[in-house]
Amino acid sequence: MSITISLRLPEEPFISLKEEPESFAGELRMLAAVKLFELGRLSSGRAAQLAGVTRVEFLMALGRYRVSPFALDAEKLAQDVTNA
Repeated sequence: MSITISLRLPEEPFISLKEEPESFAGELRMLAAVKLFELGRLSSGRAAQLAGVTRVEFLMALGRYRVSPFALDAEKLAQDVTNA
């Protein structure tokens, strides 16, 4: 099952970014997933699902956003492994 969320965004940022809204949508999903993972709100597996990539791809992508996949305390790491 999937959920569709629609966002109304101004056109100007897309002009500045020189990106089409459709290609930006994938990046926006990844950014949201990375931030929610960084905040501890999603496990790496769930964040990968949100981003639309495999868990390995997600973990590899974290470096681009300067987020460590190992910035978890022992309890959160155990929970992440359980949720994977």
